Amino acid sequence: MTLEMWIVLGILAGAIILFVTEWLRVDVVALGVVVLLMVTGVLTTGEALSGFSNAAVLTIAALFIVGGAVLHTGLAGMIGRRILLIAGTSEVRLLVVLMGAVALLSSFMSDTGTVAVLLPAIIMLARSADVAPSRLLIPLAFGSLLGGASTLIGTPPNIIVSDLLREEGLEPFQFFSFTPMGIILIITGIAFMVLLGRRLLPDRRTRTAAERIETPEELVDRYRLPQNMFRLRVRRASDLVGKTIQEVGFGRRYQVTVLDILRLVDPRPALRLAGSRLGRTGGTPERVSVEADAETKIAVDDMLVVQGEGPDVSLLAARWNLGVQPATEADEEALIDEEVGVTEVIIPARSRIAGQSLVDCHFGQRYGLTVLGVHRPGEPVAAVRPDFKNRRLQFGDTLLVQGPWKNIMALKEQRRDFVITGQPEAMMGPRNREKAGIALFILLGMVALMIGDVLPIAAIAMMAGLAMVLSGCLTMDEAYQAIDWKSLVLVAGMLPMSVALEKVGLVDVAAGALVDTLGTLAPQAVMAGLFLATSLFTQVLSNTATTVIIAPIALASARTLGIAPYAFLMTVAVAASMAFASPVASPVNTLVMGAGNYRFSDYIRVGAPLIALTMIVVIVVLPILFPF
Repeated sequence: MTLEMWIVLGILAGAIILFVTEWLRVDVVALGVVVLLMVTGVLTTGEALSGFSNAAVLTIAALFIVGGAVLHTGLAGMIGRRILLIAGTSEVRLLVVLMGAVALLSSFMSDTGTVAVLLPAIIMLARSADVAPSRLLIPLAFGSLLGGASTLIGTPPNIIVSDLLREEGLEPFQFFSFTPMGIILIITGIAFMVLLGRRLLPDRRTRTAAERIETPEELVDRYRLPQNMFRLRVRRASDLVGKTIQEVGFGRRYQVTVLDILRLVDPRPALRLAGSRLGRTGGTPERVSVEADAETKIAVDDMLVVQGEGPDVSLLAARWNLGVQPATEADEEALIDEEVGVTEVIIPARSRIAGQSLVDCHFGQRYGLTVLGVHRPGEPVAAVRPDFKNRRLQFGDTLLVQGPWKNIMALKEQRRDFVITGQPEAMMGPRNREKAGIALFILLGMVALMIGDVLPIAAIAMMAGLAMVLSGCLTMDEAYQAIDWKSLVLVAGMLPMSVALEKVGLVDVAAGALVDTLGTLAPQAVMAGLFLATSLFTQVLSNTATTVIIAPIALASARTLGIAPYAFLMTVAVAASMAFASPVASPVNTLVMGAGNYRFSDYIRVGAPLIALTMIVVIVVLPILFPF
């Protein structure tokens, strides 16, 4: 052991400790590795920074953008919902369809993005099927991890091992090189869950945090909004004509809230009202919905959809000569869609609007939202006071707000002043839904080019990412937001570690020890050692960092044995995706933990047997697919 070997081992051990303990962010640790390798002289500046220009890093960044476009256009949601329509209510059928669907989606896009898109739908599906979410959400996460192992772009480890082959002058893995093994693993995972795994899953039917969060429809019912909604028709002789909502003072004077304005317009395109949301074609004037903000002027024959107590609405109608009609079912449905909705907002202790009334803080004008009611702790919801807009707010008050989801999301950024309940992100419609067809075309084109091996994978991925931006599937700012920079810096920062391990000879030492210990038995024994080491590390480290460390050892071991390295490297890539035994092993495991009310032991109980089973399958099948 040389001094340089001890230095590299020390840096690696320190990085692993920090990764496991999370005393520092993983991207900070990776940058620290780069700096230490430079200042100790183990690597030159160019070698230490080589990860940031590595083709694998650029490919992963471009694929983040492609995946972001698939999410922004709603393409992923549309595909997922169509697949889940056939799920039915049988638990076994739910498991099979659910795991198959999420595996299919995650083979072409981020597994984290796939689970985030499907999670709200799965919780609702569990409710309707009378199945505890804890019976479905671990299978959802595991299915996404299995799917990621089935294509070249499904997960970063696959790209990393393929790029390593290319750097060594060997034929890299192709797009579908992982697919036969991936399909076998997906089938194995589904069969395990159906036959054994579901017996190990907890059945926690107590209402979890995710289930306690009421849907917008449930909030509407709890606050009795349907009973307090009316239609007011503006007669030709009404003094309301030509006045703005702000001038009339609906809320300030009458405690009545205007939710919507239905206006008669000519259906011909040239005469259709700008800004309307619900226009239809036809030959006679029809009503369209006009956004009811403070500056909206009221016109003759407008139908105002309002919310308020009956006596207040009657007083308003008498004062301004308005016709009163009951609200329709369509009016209630218009409260919630993919553009607008309702949610509860809690006033925290340090909120700057505590002590002010809604009128004092100009809530509607400032935030673009309508407050439909204020509930104070200890008071029944049915007793919401009609003068709530002039009542001083205090810590713990809950505001029921209605308006565009984007404005509700903006409130979420004001953490000092508001706490948003529910999941407005899940209710928002895709911002670029009309571009879904274009996104699908670009995605299929990218896959076709990768299959044809027309250009290097990095060039194809970057072309697809650029096409998504130029076609308007997402903006450049949204493209930057779609990239998981922490993961990207982690990969770029840890790649030089593999260079250092090889440069100082530690890779050869580790490979020699592995071959000396297991190589005398059979190459399959070395594969088992690589699988166990990789799957163990990936439970506590990221799968990318694990792959960067162990893939060179796998390559050197194959060379020492004088056999083709493909089965060994694919073993490492597949094992890196088998992050089943810990809630922190993968972001998807963490994502479902709270919603499923899982404990750490649940992952070990279900995940450890599945890891053992996949290892046996890999050791048996890979030598057939990739002979030594």
